Amino acid sequence: MIRAFVGVRIDPNVVEKISAVQFQLKRSLSGIRWVGRENLHFTLKFLGPIEEKKAASITEALEEALRLFPRFPILARGIGVFPDMRRARVLWVGLEGQSLLPLATRVETALEAVGFQREQRGFQPHLTIGRWRNFNGSPELLGSEIASWKGYDFGQSWVGEVVFFQSILRSEGAIYHPVSVIRLSN
Repeated sequence: MIRAFVGVRIDPNVVEKISAVQFQLKRSLSGIRWVGRENLHFTLKFLGPIEEKKAASITEALEEALRLFPRFPILARGIGVFPDMRRARVLWVGLEGQSLLPLATRVETALEAVGFQREQRGFQPHLTIGRWRNFNGSPELLGSEIASWKGYDFGQSWVGEVVFFQSILRSEGAIYHPVSVIRLSN
């Protein structure tokens, strides 16, 4: 069994800006396990544990569904938390782009055809930049910090490929290994 997900890597210039903001946030926000720059991506579909022999059919389904999907730009802007300021678990950078939802829908449909259930929650495009195990900070302080970065522009990335990743969990953090890369149309 492998632990897997489908996601998109981010432009290195955007990753640099996010890393710089993470460094600044470390001074004011505590108890966060920060996502390393090498792991910054956005997830289109979390697959969980799958049998390795299923990897080929997942890759084929994604290739078929995405071969004519055109590459497109996205903008990384602002930060926020899930689920809310009082029970913060995930610190994220927001993503904007007209083709994000159509891409996620195409991935959902392709993977449903090979046995994966559709995600029931609405698609909220974001990059996870940190996680709290147990948030015990001040919701007011967190809200103030989030507000100060609300419109911050991290830059633009082009989505030119979708990656089927294996996630290898280690005590020092996850390592993401590409199983296959599906190029979008030019």
